[in-house]
Amino acid sequence: MVQAVLFDLDGTLADTAADLGGALNRMLLEEGLPPQPYAAIRPLASHGVRGLLGLGYGITPEHPDFERLRERFLAHYETHLCDETRLFDGIAPLIEALAQRGLPWGIVTNKPMRFTDPLVLRLTWPTAPGVVVSADTVGVAKPDPRPMRYAAETLGVAPERCWYVGDAERDIAAGRAVGMKTVLANWGYIASTDLPLSWGADVGIDHPLDLLLHLPK
Repeated sequence: MVQAVLFDLDGTLADTAADLGGALNRMLLEEGLPPQPYAAIRPLASHGVRGLLGLGYGITPEHPDFERLRERFLAHYETHLCDETRLFDGIAPLIEALAQRGLPWGIVTNKPMRFTDPLVLRLTWPTAPGVVVSADTVGVAKPDPRPMRYAAETLGVAPERCWYVGDAERDIAAGRAVGMKTVLANWGYIASTDLPLSWGADVGIDHPLDLLLHLPK
């Protein structure tokens, strides 16, 4: 029995790759470096600053310039948070259908609250999420299971009565760790080098509305 549905944000509910990539490319252009193509940016969008700075500058968090570049990236992103970001096709009618079934929904993301809260407010939802959990809401981020548990508790639902939809390995790991049914969003930011079949999701879907085919009547 399912009593609530939780979702990842970037790459699952919202297509944020263009705005994340835009922040990176503005930095690169400021330094006279070539911008990265969208095709290279999209698969790394779920990996956040680490993945995008790795793409643009070839550095890891251990590099002495990483924190400086990270702060520049975040400043660029904050000022262009929702220029091109949109809900994926099918998300709005899916949320409408969940509401018609009396199922609350929520968001559990590794995006910091500083960006999550204003972005959620600017996106057009048919019904508002019942809970929004960011990377810093409970002090830890996925794949740690505590954000998942907190979201379920806030909705007043046992974790094993929740389904979690996400597009990254950490999403599936976090959901499984608290006994949620996990759904892999195949339309998300999955790189060609990823091995999603090894992540252990209960279900994989190719379009948001496909979730309705798996929910109990």
